[in-house]
Amino acid sequence: MIFKKLTASHPIPDLTDLPALGTDAATLREDFRRHFTHTMGRDRYCRSTHYPYEALAKVLRDRLLERAKATRYAYDEAKCKRAYYLSLEFLMGRALGNALLNLELDDEIGEALTQLGFDLEELAESEPDAGLGNGGLGRLAACFLDSCASLQLPVVGYGIRYEYGMFRQKVQNGEQVEEPDHWLRNGNPWELERPEHTKRVHFGGRVEYRRLPDGALVAHWLDTHDVLAVPYDMPIPGYRNNTVNNLRLWKAAATDEFDLGEFNAGSYPESVAAKNNAEQITMVLYPNDASENGKELRLRQQYFLASASLQDVIDHWNFVHSNDFATFAEKNVFQLNDTHPSIAVAELMRLLMDEKNLGWDEAWEITARTMAYTNHTLLPEALEKWPVRLFEQLLPRLLDIIYEINARFLSEVSLRWPGDNDRLARMSLIEEGEYPQVRMAYLAIVGSFKVNGVAELHSELLQKGLFRDFYELWPEKFTNKTNGVTQRRWLAACNRPLAGLITETIGDGWVSDLKQLERLAPHADDAAFRERWAAAKEANKEQLAAIVQRRCGVEFIPGGMLDVQVKRIHEYKRQLLNVLHVIHLYNRIKHGEVADWTPRNVLIGGKAAPGYFMAKRIIKLINNVARVVNGDRDCDGLLRVAFIPNYGVSLMERICPAADLSEQISTAGKEASGTGNMKFMMNGAVTIGTLDGANIEIREEAGEENFFLFGMTAEEVDARRGHYVPSVTVESDHDLSQVIHLIEAGHFNHFENGIFEPIVNSILSPHDPWMTAGDFRAYIDAQERAATAYRDRERWLRMSILNTAASGKFSTDRTISDYNDEIWQLDHVAALPLGVGEDAGGAGKREKKKR
Repeated sequence: MIFKKLTASHPIPDLTDLPALGTDAATLREDFRRHFTHTMGRDRYCRSTHYPYEALAKVLRDRLLERAKATRYAYDEAKCKRAYYLSLEFLMGRALGNALLNLELDDEIGEALTQLGFDLEELAESEPDAGLGNGGLGRLAACFLDSCASLQLPVVGYGIRYEYGMFRQKVQNGEQVEEPDHWLRNGNPWELERPEHTKRVHFGGRVEYRRLPDGALVAHWLDTHDVLAVPYDMPIPGYRNNTVNNLRLWKAAATDEFDLGEFNAGSYPESVAAKNNAEQITMVLYPNDASENGKELRLRQQYFLASASLQDVIDHWNFVHSNDFATFAEKNVFQLNDTHPSIAVAELMRLLMDEKNLGWDEAWEITARTMAYTNHTLLPEALEKWPVRLFEQLLPRLLDIIYEINARFLSEVSLRWPGDNDRLARMSLIEEGEYPQVRMAYLAIVGSFKVNGVAELHSELLQKGLFRDFYELWPEKFTNKTNGVTQRRWLAACNRPLAGLITETIGDGWVSDLKQLERLAPHADDAAFRERWAAAKEANKEQLAAIVQRRCGVEFIPGGMLDVQVKRIHEYKRQLLNVLHVIHLYNRIKHGEVADWTPRNVLIGGKAAPGYFMAKRIIKLINNVARVVNGDRDCDGLLRVAFIPNYGVSLMERICPAADLSEQISTAGKEASGTGNMKFMMNGAVTIGTLDGANIEIREEAGEENFFLFGMTAEEVDARRGHYVPSVTVESDHDLSQVIHLIEAGHFNHFENGIFEPIVNSILSPHDPWMTAGDFRAYIDAQERAATAYRDRERWLRMSILNTAASGKFSTDRTISDYNDEIWQLDHVAALPLGVGEDAGGAGKREKKKR
């Protein structure tokens, strides 16, 4: 579709100067009726909760969009610097509850729906989780956007509008089974399509160089196969401040062009094949990259995101500044969320040189002053590398630019360390060999003015390990920004019983300033307060127990410790160590060792990548062990185990308020940060964990007496490599040898011969990088300390309260403030006032606050 651009002589009339929409129950009720009847076209015969939910979403979206307009105009009038957060994932979760909380409309919407005969909770449950991410990286991005809006910072998120989420997980016979997650099947009422801002993204083709009369060499990227990027905007509300920022998601669409030669020859299907293939780019989140085809699609996704987003920013800049880029670097900054969008470094160079006619030096000056890179991993295999051959095929112009960046960079390295060819090879953006590869993390480092890790230990290990050469060259580039989570979603919205008690006790200022939770600490010594805390926790546990019973068929032990580990299934996260402890407890029960026993409910959840054999086998072991334990009457009242399928944001909103013990047991030096550990702490769970990621800072804040520490440090793990002999460890530890024997003997797989042999082999391997056997004894001892502490009810409640009280550091409000102070340097800009009718709509709200 072609959108005609209006000129100064024929500008579009301002149709948006309207009175502010009302926020009282009566107005909301009538708007709901209007959307349900007219927008949705439904009547009294409607029997689905989806349509009333969608009508409600439209009512709230109307109010979000008017605030988004006021926010956008305020940014434009302030001529402020802006940040752009580029991420392949935004794990947003449900939008309804977040919008109600941040707009402060819970009571009014509840009243309006009650008058119409609807239940707000029932409608909220009909909303699917937005399938835009699959783990901590995407959830962190979502929390960041919430905090940016709440702090009134001009930040835009850029991502991909995936048609299908990662997958929906089912468990059949203990095995993970993947089903498509078509989360957009019924559309997304929160988004707004903006086809007038569609961009064109190039792939393939060839590069031709021409020399101009002045001697300059100009590149032309020709014969490309283009894809359109159509934007969809999702409003991101700040907490009760009228600021609404934007998340722009790109959908791939085919151009209107097709091969007329093939068409005229009668090959119509072939002529439109490329048209159909274009839309595959944004069809599925994170394809399995086990095949070359999968890798190609992943690279297409990354470039599609980077190119469309950068074009969007440059187009907006041109609209205001008419191709004058003199102050572009002063007014814009791009934050690359992990290595995935690092191709943006080369793409910004291309756009500035090829499209805007800037010279190399001027373009590089802008690029290197506007790009900032966040690293999220300590695993070398997770630092993306792309075959040069694939770049030549898909992005030939970008490869030429990367080669030039590398040549100039290596000249700088050579000047610093003359003759050090080994260092040059280590630092090159191109990894040489039989199949040369482009090192994308190195491209991000070279092209960025700041590089940060996401926890103190993680940042330190990056500087000493993965990126040591770069740190020695540019120590000033490297910094730490410890992750956080937004307390709006992860305490205020998801844990109403506890949030209400906290607000009643210290006021509601903590929702926008989490450090105020420190004022809870003295109340840990108040017996009456502890009882109310316990009641809130018990209410959450009962609600979760009902969900587990419904989804897993497992009846939890009333009053038992709720021991939780929910996260992606990966060997370094060591769900295997957790299940070994469960087998140990089961073995003790079978031997009658139940004196001073602490009843325990173990809940594990998470998805394994479809091609990750060992992770999927661990899921099978967990489920088989659960089946044996839960079916053994000797375990009644002592131990229950459940693997809850399809773990995601909405499920976590029910789990973290209920948890007693938070399992954060990764091999030290492997977890970058973790954010689930912060959510659990914020909701009063006590952590059992290693000195890994943000666990270190959680322990520092909570106090070592309120944290169950075990295991080797990162330095001890490294020191033990090369002479790690787990078989000796097993032989010398009676408990561990009994656990291994039960698995080897087939006690948990009587009719599935040998299926857990790979797991046993991995535990006993001297090359096991996760050192599961090495930490087993320390873990068992820490679990016993936790069980003993839980039996002392008053001590446990005190620990729980003090963990929440100490969680203030782990708000993304603090994280984002740190990013802004050291990296972005944005001004806080308040939204403009709403329309002239604001008083009428806001009167009820002010009256409510007075009450």
